[in-house]
Amino acid sequence: MREVLAQAAFQLFLERGFERTTVDDIVARAGVGRRSFFRYFPSKEDAVFPDHERCLAEMTEFLAAAVDSDPVGAVSDAARIVLRMYAANPEFSVQRYRLTREVPGLRTYELSVVRRYEQTLAGHLRSRFGEDGDGALRAEVIAASVVAAHNNGLRLWLRSGGEGDPEVAVDHALALVREAWGRPAASTASTAPAVPEASTAPVVPFAVSGGGGGGGDGDGEVVVMVARKGTPMWRVVQQIEAAVGEN
Repeated sequence: MREVLAQAAFQLFLERGFERTTVDDIVARAGVGRRSFFRYFPSKEDAVFPDHERCLAEMTEFLAAAVDSDPVGAVSDAARIVLRMYAANPEFSVQRYRLTREVPGLRTYELSVVRRYEQTLAGHLRSRFGEDGDGALRAEVIAASVVAAHNNGLRLWLRSGGEGDPEVAVDHALALVREAWGRPAASTASTAPAVPEASTAPVVPFAVSGGGGGGGDGDGEVVVMVARKGTPMWRVVQQIEAAVGEN
């Protein structure tokens, strides 16, 4: 039923547009009642991303069973679970990417989904590096780097229309992350710059591919934005759109 509802919703989003489609339209197309829809999806936005809850659970289970010897490798491999989810249905993934570029509310929702993945990766790394001081900071930075690398390769593939093997670009980007961060924390501690006290407030990193789907000069670039924890989501989205050149 979850799949039937998701398919009905997405067909209507493509036919009528996301904003013009109501939950009543979706359940009418699927042949079920409103109660059935809300049993599986809290909102229309959730129906656009029906596979992320399962993928997040799979990632969490994978990390729980990961060995301790290579935490950066473990979170890199965990990111590939998300990639395989997209690659399993290229046509749907490309259509969803294009729809998400067109609907600001879906871009905001997508950012929240990406943040949940990032928090899962960072949580695993904190369990290896420690919760205090540079251990927690290192976990956040590496998790953000893995997400940025993964998203860069994934979105290059999505912008191509799903042509070729998406793992090539993602593997290359993740290899750079492992090269930069795969060393023991102690090896970089002596060279790490001091962090001013004023900058120790919690921050939330976001990483998105530049240029969106518009084919602008920024395509293929990565924009990394750091916002203080608690910044309103509308402000975060506004700053990201300004950075990547979207209106």
